[in-house]
Amino acid sequence: MALKRDDIVPVRQRKYFAKDFDALRAQILEYARLYYPDRLRDFSESSLGGLLLDMAAYVGDNMSFYLDHQYGELNSDTAVETINIQRNLRAAGVPIVGASPALVVVNIYLQIPAVSSNNVIVPSAEAIPVVKAGSIFSADNGTNFILLEDVDFSKKKSDGGLSATLQVGLRQPDGTPRTFIMIASGLCISGTDARDSFSIGNTFTPFRELTLTNADVTEIVNVVDDYGNVYEQVGSLTHDVVYKNVLNTSSDNELVKDTLKVIPAPYRYISNVSLATRKTTLTFGGGSADTLEDDVIPDPSDFAISFPYTKTFSRISINPQQLLQTKTLGVASVNTSLTVNYRYGGGLSHNVPASSIRTIKQLEMFFPSNPAPSVASAVRSSIEVLNPLPASGGEDAPTAQELSALVPSVKNSQERIVSKEDLLARVYAIPSNFGRVFRAAVRSNPNNPLATQLYVISRNSEQKLITSPDTLKQNLQRYLNPYRLISDAIDILDARVVNLTLQFEVMLDPALNRNILLKQILTKLQDLFNVKNFHIDQPIIISDVVNSIFTVQGVMSVDRVEFRNINNTVNNRQYSTSTFDVSSNTKKGVIIPPPGGIFEIKYPEVDIIGRAV
Repeated sequence: MALKRDDIVPVRQRKYFAKDFDALRAQILEYARLYYPDRLRDFSESSLGGLLLDMAAYVGDNMSFYLDHQYGELNSDTAVETINIQRNLRAAGVPIVGASPALVVVNIYLQIPAVSSNNVIVPSAEAIPVVKAGSIFSADNGTNFILLEDVDFSKKKSDGGLSATLQVGLRQPDGTPRTFIMIASGLCISGTDARDSFSIGNTFTPFRELTLTNADVTEIVNVVDDYGNVYEQVGSLTHDVVYKNVLNTSSDNELVKDTLKVIPAPYRYISNVSLATRKTTLTFGGGSADTLEDDVIPDPSDFAISFPYTKTFSRISINPQQLLQTKTLGVASVNTSLTVNYRYGGGLSHNVPASSIRTIKQLEMFFPSNPAPSVASAVRSSIEVLNPLPASGGEDAPTAQELSALVPSVKNSQERIVSKEDLLARVYAIPSNFGRVFRAAVRSNPNNPLATQLYVISRNSEQKLITSPDTLKQNLQRYLNPYRLISDAIDILDARVVNLTLQFEVMLDPALNRNILLKQILTKLQDLFNVKNFHIDQPIIISDVVNSIFTVQGVMSVDRVEFRNINNTVNNRQYSTSTFDVSSNTKKGVIIPPPGGIFEIKYPEVDIIGRAV
């Protein structure tokens, strides 16, 4: 006999696929007619049943809408609320920025008295000034441009001559120069300098946030407090060091302007930009400078509450957040004032045309040799500025949609060196004032599977290959070290330059001018062997050379193409010291360079020799 339970209730069928008002109302109506057929039969729009149906469907429709909306706000592609777009961008690592400033090179003209030195008329050395960074020039549309670096008119080139361009100004009655016009260039950036001060009370607030007054901040120049502490800007409060450029005073300073130094940053901050207002907020460290401890993690017993005059005590409260107030995430001072110097402003209107920056709004200069006041005043009053090229780089603030479009590419990027491409990208991305690597190549170290050999080569001012300066390699070492994996080693080596000469013989159409054809062939080969077309470990394919010669109309045949190694000093021309056997390193018409080597025809105008037969 089968058992029957009275407490089992039949399961009512429910549907969960309706999301809009009409579908929800239809399902509720069907449910009511099925399970409540005797209690309410009138579901017309003007009836009580219709009211209940409409209210239930309306609530369901709203809940469905907000559920879909909130789910869409989690995705940067579908979010529409500004605050949620901002959160998604920050989570993805996309920096929110305001309007971008414009950059422009400005020529500075000044008039210097002429003097006689060793029977040669030259500019007076004591009257040559230095125009200091921070000088402000104005364009015709009112946009201000700030000089980024000092312009030293007395700076000299390696041959001893002045770097500035000289032109004769005024002349004496006998025709000799009375004054010289000196022209030097300086890089300027558009924007306006500003300063905000914030009063910090006695109460320490971890991760204090301060918002700057002006929007579209392009650069925070410095942040200091009344105690003289300098706060450094970092990407994250966990970063306890920053990199700074120090003027390179060694012999290779023409190739490498600055030296990269690692500076500790106990006082630090991060900056975030609001997507709605484009104002910048500074967030400071979580530790107090007044209790700067020696240990990374504080001793918990330091926060114990002592009761020296009682034997009993009641329940007490303890703030566990005190254990987080360490110098690990940076420190900040209290009972002081913070001064923030920054630059703001930008946009497409800052891309002013050429010859439109002509007004000196604020001039800061000094004379290292202290000339007479009348001479200094005359030089100062003679200064003029002009931009030979239009300003560029100014852009309006990117929209939320434009920033969201950057999310996929930023997510694919990484702040570490894992692959060969990561390493090369970091090498080429080093700021130019720390030295410029012309070519770099990566090879495996045959003696250490965990080490990588990085070959680098540079160019001099004459566009010839030279060994990279030691300062550049030291800067690379400091720059790459934070990005490498802990188990990896990177050996920075000098690429081996192999200088070659090229000789060829061709048969030309006798009906055409032989000299003109040879000149055209030489031009083709000089373009082909331009050093910009070569990389480290790149071979030379002889058939490519032959095909390049055949592209000149009038060439009937190529009888000989021969490469030879040239080194040391030949006819007062200096080549690399590398010796290279071309024939033994040629396989099937391909000349293979030595490991970490790069080919160069250093003087193509004389090292490429052609003969017509």
